[in-house]
Amino acid sequence: MAKLHVLGSGGPRPTMARFGSAHIVDVGGRKIMFDCGPAATYKMVQAGLHPLDIDYLFFTHHHFDHDVDYPCLLMTRWDESIGKENTLNVFGPNNTESITERLVGEDGAFAYDLNARQNHPLSKAMFELRGGTLPRPNMNVAAHDVGPGTVFTGNDFEVTAAPAEHVEPFHDSLAYRLDTEEGSIVFTGDTQPCEKVVDLARGADALVTMCGNFDSNLEKRGIAWGQTGTLGAAEVAAEAGVGEMFLVHVGPDLSSPEGRVKGIQEINEIYDGKVTMTDELQTYDWHAHVHASADVPADPEGRPHIHRH
Repeated sequence: MAKLHVLGSGGPRPTMARFGSAHIVDVGGRKIMFDCGPAATYKMVQAGLHPLDIDYLFFTHHHFDHDVDYPCLLMTRWDESIGKENTLNVFGPNNTESITERLVGEDGAFAYDLNARQNHPLSKAMFELRGGTLPRPNMNVAAHDVGPGTVFTGNDFEVTAAPAEHVEPFHDSLAYRLDTEEGSIVFTGDTQPCEKVVDLARGADALVTMCGNFDSNLEKRGIAWGQTGTLGAAEVAAEAGVGEMFLVHVGPDLSSPEGRVKGIQEINEIYDGKVTMTDELQTYDWHAHVHASADVPADPEGRPHIHRH
């Protein structure tokens, strides 16, 4: 059965229980990462995973709570290797390539560290002790700026992207769909409920969706755009006909014991599938659902939180 490892299930405000976004899908023995927010590398190890397990990383957008641990993942993965690791393929919207170059390129922020670890006698000895053969190779990372459409097709999985609606034009944002032999899972990233994300998620087995707050609270505070609340998440899942839903990017109002119960009840009034409010450092099973459907009709009046073009 496919698994979803939730490393980060919060937003940009750190709390005792949540901070940032980072997720790993374990399917068919392959581990595919979506976003790399605060302390993701450390949380990965706490969850029994390792940076060298990751050969594919997909960024939804480049707010810090989704990408700030990227340099840590890059450096740790390289430093732990013996020079035989696969290429780390990194995909994301505009700036993914330039961020990578500015971090670990020839003149990047960590070029001094890469140089020291390749050339100092102690670092070379440590590399040999791990089983490496000198000279120590350069970091093996390939970054790709991508947009909507098919992003990657491999032997056993395919990733498709759709435009999300978050803070454009300051950041481009993408939602992703991962299709595998074991099922399909969609990551909305940060977005307001919108038709393009609904279309991407149609008939998917699982939807990992931002759910920052109760829509009533978002509306009361005048910030009910660019993000998804309880009602919007429920409407997207219902219209897309997804098999089950995992709530991430969960804010403090929903995180309280009372908020969790009330939030799921509110969602279940619209969406009749299984709803899981995720917690950090937890692993969840997901699988193909026979009742997932791509044939649910659009209902603009009945689902007023979905932005339609």
